[in-house]
Amino acid sequence: MNKITVNSSIQAGSGDQPDRGDEDDEETTPLLAQGVSRGASFASSVFNLMNAIMGSGILGLAYAMANTGIVGFSVLLLLVSGLASYSIHLLLTLCDQTGLNSYEALGEKAFNRAGKVLVACTIVIQNIGAMASYMFILKSELPATIRSFVRTEASGVWYEDGVILLILVTVCVVLPLALLPKIGFLGYTSSLSFFFMLFFAVVVVVKKWSIPCPLPLNSTLSLVMTTQQTFSNSSSSNCTAQLFVFSSKSAYAIPTMAFSFLCHTAILPIYCELHRPTKQRMQNVANVSISLSFLVYLVSALFGYLTFYAQVDSELLLGYDAYLPRDVLVTTVRLLILLAVLLTVPLIHFPARKAVLMLFWGERRFSWLSHCLSTFLLLLLVVLLAVYVPDIRNVFGVVGSTTSTCLLFVYPGLFYLRISFDDVRSCGSVGAGALVVFGVFVGLLSLCIIVLSWAQMS
Repeated sequence: MNKITVNSSIQAGSGDQPDRGDEDDEETTPLLAQGVSRGASFASSVFNLMNAIMGSGILGLAYAMANTGIVGFSVLLLLVSGLASYSIHLLLTLCDQTGLNSYEALGEKAFNRAGKVLVACTIVIQNIGAMASYMFILKSELPATIRSFVRTEASGVWYEDGVILLILVTVCVVLPLALLPKIGFLGYTSSLSFFFMLFFAVVVVVKKWSIPCPLPLNSTLSLVMTTQQTFSNSSSSNCTAQLFVFSSKSAYAIPTMAFSFLCHTAILPIYCELHRPTKQRMQNVANVSISLSFLVYLVSALFGYLTFYAQVDSELLLGYDAYLPRDVLVTTVRLLILLAVLLTVPLIHFPARKAVLMLFWGERRFSWLSHCLSTFLLLLLVVLLAVYVPDIRNVFGVVGSTTSTCLLFVYPGLFYLRISFDDVRSCGSVGAGALVVFGVFVGLLSLCIIVLSWAQMS
């Protein structure tokens, strides 16, 4: 019975309009015509996409709220998440119209081979930068996290070496997951990653009532701050929540939010492996993923801000370390955040490997040799960058600000304007044009901010 339904869907898919006589007959796409009849479940796809969305950026959103205000932050977060969902809608619409199922193929359709190479290189640069920065975080933070659990005064032990820990987690965790041939297999680890982030948000809410305002001053922190004469007295701490804040630091908010919702390199691979892969079904996956991520982001940012107010740190967990040293719950959250970042690396690796294979081997059948070789080489490059580049987050700051903005806003809008048959004055074309303008604005803004920050530091 299922086979008859699929075959009839394929035949109906050759027309311009799908049959909408039955509510259960979802909009057919060319992906069905390629014989994809069974794949990842809806829930598994949601978890994979959420894992691609949420990363270590969640630690900086409370700082963004402190520099924009509660209402300002909420409006901007809603705007960016809505635009992210709309850009995904444009990508899925193009896939439906053209029968193409990869970001690179859409680039080739829009701008010939130059477009394909541009998109593939952008994906590779963006994802290598993201993976390397995540590995850098693991190398820097994991030894201290383990040490806080062990609570020993011994020095020189192996688990205090970040490089050794990085190699161990890469070989034992990242490599086996990255070698999986299908992205749908990562649904189980992605669900773990999401629940780790959810637990982080819950702890931020709970700890709101553990740190009073004005902020307390422990003895160690008091000594350091008194020596440097930079600490403002606790009696003068600002304990009033601001609804709107405008300052030079407010400009960091939109780029931070934009990068926090970047998942577009994983959209089409997840779409290809989705069970009953229709445009509407995949759009529902994206909408659910973005909505849940929005809620987790908003709750963690709000209660993190209401805990520290104007004194919130750019990395939220550092504030808890200062005022709740060796707190078991905070230490556990730090470990879980690191595990969530670790489990995100294989998911980011998948589209990067796919882009490399498309660049060098083209649209060939699956080969374990090229699959394993590209996996090993990409992970080796990522580990080497994380180990030997001392300031990797700044190095990839410029690259990330440009490539992330292109993948999130600019490319979907440009491709839609180039490929779609819509009239230039239609709502779709106007929306795509606005998306391109917004993306160029955000990209230039974030790039200027990074360059100015470097100039001030030098």
